[in-house]
Amino acid sequence: MALMITDACINCDVCEPECPNDAISMGPLIYVIDPALCTECVGHFETSQCVEVCPVACIPLDPAHEETRDELHAKYLRITDAKRGRTTS
Repeated sequence: MALMITDACINCDVCEPECPNDAISMGPLIYVIDPALCTECVGHFETSQCVEVCPVACIPLDPAHEETRDELHAKYLRITDAKRGRTTS
């Protein structure tokens, strides 16, 4: 699953720079996570870095975006290949 940020977010700014996929950005009121870019840090780290640094524990799994670890890894490969200017099939 991708992660999401709940309305308990206090806009402390610590999660955004921790995301290796640039999936976190400021929304209209609180930070948001783009599910198309969130891999729960699969491929980069053993744990989700935004969850690790969040002081108010407002970053749960997003039930609207269920993905297996294999699907998250495939997304990681697509994202990193795109950043490098390569395409994957």
